[in-house]
Amino acid sequence: MRPFTASDADAVFEVHRRAFGGRTEEAHIVQRLHDAAKAVVSLVAVANDRIVGHVLFSPTTVEESGAPVELVGLAPVGVLPEDQNEGVGSLLIQHGLEACREAGVDAVVVLGAPGYYARFGFERASEYGLGNEYGVDEAFMVKPLHDGAVDGVEGVVRYQPEFEQTER
Repeated sequence: MRPFTASDADAVFEVHRRAFGGRTEEAHIVQRLHDAAKAVVSLVAVANDRIVGHVLFSPTTVEESGAPVELVGLAPVGVLPEDQNEGVGSLLIQHGLEACREAGVDAVVVLGAPGYYARFGFERASEYGLGNEYGVDEAFMVKPLHDGAVDGVEGVVRYQPEFEQTER
């Protein structure tokens, strides 16, 4: 695992394109967030001198009634198909969460499979009074990175506008 560098851009684009079955939406989100300098944590997994995985954490905002919070979103995470089910994604997420903690982030949100993300300590965000702009409940989760991280914070979490742009 190591931090993303600009020279990794093409390989990371290919990781996400292949990880998402040829779709390029996630790869373009990564490009736009990096171009806008909105990557709080961006890590690559390297095996045999090639990039096999990538994870990105970017700032989110909370339309809140309560305490201020430094909240980031985990998205996307991708691993080359031939390297999936080998623990690469889990390692990327674990290292990314630790890097977020070290960067002073209070909590991380994710929109994904509850059964998968629960193993990293993510819990349903609505239990903490947090909703999201997509209206999703069960699959929208939060992981506080320290005690009391989201106490007194409630509202709608919004991702960066780079998530909404589409490629033509």
